[in-house]
Amino acid sequence: MSEPGAGRRELSVLRRAARAEWGPLLRTVWPTLVARRLRAIPLTLTAVGLTLTFHFVQNQSWGYRAVQNIGSVQAYEHLWVALLRTPLSLFVPALDLPVWGALAQILVVFGIAEICLGRWQTLTVAYAATLAGTMYARIGLWLGPDSPIGLPDSDKFVVDTGPSAAVVGLAVVVCWRYRARFTCVVVVVSMFVEVAFIKTNLAGKEHVAAVLVVLALCVGWDRWRPVKPSDVHYAQYARGRDRPW
Repeated sequence: MSEPGAGRRELSVLRRAARAEWGPLLRTVWPTLVARRLRAIPLTLTAVGLTLTFHFVQNQSWGYRAVQNIGSVQAYEHLWVALLRTPLSLFVPALDLPVWGALAQILVVFGIAEICLGRWQTLTVAYAATLAGTMYARIGLWLGPDSPIGLPDSDKFVVDTGPSAAVVGLAVVVCWRYRARFTCVVVVVSMFVEVAFIKTNLAGKEHVAAVLVVLALCVGWDRWRPVKPSDVHYAQYARGRDRPW
């Protein structure tokens, strides 16, 4: 029989690990939501509203073409057209996926990112991740199917919309910024597993491209930004010196 204290010790270890992993993030998000409620995430609510609107319009016989003209990206089109449509393509849910999935992704991940990073950084990261996928599609087509990272010619007609690349990018940046290293590794590895074994289509490969771009941004940010007092706080927190929850 195991000792009665063994289970408590294991639970204590798990609590310390969870505190070190998610403590700084929760301490930022939870009080802000409690104090300001929905007023804390106006960008996220706007994104949810746009996604619902585009979903409704594109499912009408009169609205599908209009939505495609302003928010649909395909790799065969001129680059300038893709660049103009890319910002709105984040909020056009993919036709082959349930809209509630896109809404849940935006509400949770965009909401956390908006509180932790601010509106403009959230928008910048979301756009950079989405643009990384858009540009990868063109580079992959240029490399061709014979390259390990190339794409078949048929992918140039794939309609590329949805917030998934932006969501993945924001998740990585938030985890990196708040030192949730294990969660960050899980997100990154899951994207590679997805493209290797689950979703070998264009969307899966674009997720990997988004992850690589935002990781490069994170490394650059840490290298060139000045050290702030909050960095010392995170280091102390990870060692268990500060325990707000």
